[in-house]
Amino acid sequence: MNNATFVRRGAWRGAMLSGLLLALLVSAGCSTRSVRRAAPVEDRTASGEAASAVKPLPGAENAGKPGYFSVRPGDTLYRIAIEHGQTARDVQAWNNLANPNMIEVGQVLRVSPPVGMTPSSTPAPVSTATAAAVTPPAVVARPLNPPAVTPAVTPSAVVPPGATQAPMAEPVKPGEGVSFIWPARGSVIAGFDEAKNKGVSIGGRAGEPVLAAADGRVVYAGAGLRGYGNLIILKHNDTFLTAYAHNQALLVREDQAVKQGQRIAEMGSSDADRVKLHFEVRRDGKPVDPLQYLPPAN
Repeated sequence: MNNATFVRRGAWRGAMLSGLLLALLVSAGCSTRSVRRAAPVEDRTASGEAASAVKPLPGAENAGKPGYFSVRPGDTLYRIAIEHGQTARDVQAWNNLANPNMIEVGQVLRVSPPVGMTPSSTPAPVSTATAAAVTPPAVVARPLNPPAVTPAVTPSAVVPPGATQAPMAEPVKPGEGVSFIWPARGSVIAGFDEAKNKGVSIGGRAGEPVLAAADGRVVYAGAGLRGYGNLIILKHNDTFLTAYAHNQALLVREDQAVKQGQRIAEMGSSDADRVKLHFEVRRDGKPVDPLQYLPPAN
């Protein structure tokens, strides 16, 4: 092989290597540009996930509106319903809740019927048979505490020693008045304390009658609220509820209409340290001193 032939072959190999190297560089460049274009897509996806993480809770658009309630820490559907004079079943239906135990703090629930709808638990009149089964004639014929009393008898007679006499109740709004009677015989063994005792405790013996303090509808009858034992809650109107706790037996059912003086339970000690009736009056959902609304003891 002469020198000229060797030089030509060397030049040809150099050109081939240069072309191959250029092709590899171009390919690498294209791959790099392709990766850089894909990066913004991943960023947008991450942003979308972050946005969905702060999705408003159900009903947030109704916060603060009349007839709606924002769930607080520790709330349950039963407690919310009771505080607003509704049954848990109605509140669950109005809010399309598949599981009544799955509510979140901050969630806004409807606690009054939608326009044009009444609660499904509108009470039917109490039949003669039902009334006879749970209301002894003597109880119906003679209220436990008739309103006529001598001026010398005052509420202080049933206030525990050392307790401060509560001030007289503010006048009841027109059309919202309810006349209450005492729900049980016996002495008041614990007075009202908004922080510790949201009602009054009336002592007695197991099995003694517990009476409806006024006409109303049973919105709760059961033992699902901790600390109350066997509990009955009556709704009297849009303003007032009464609660009767620690019973040994319940004689009425939810949605049932009851009359003032009707026997609704038997006194007991369920979830309590002794036999007693814990009696609450709630005005607009807030506990108030029952002694302000009950007639003087006789």
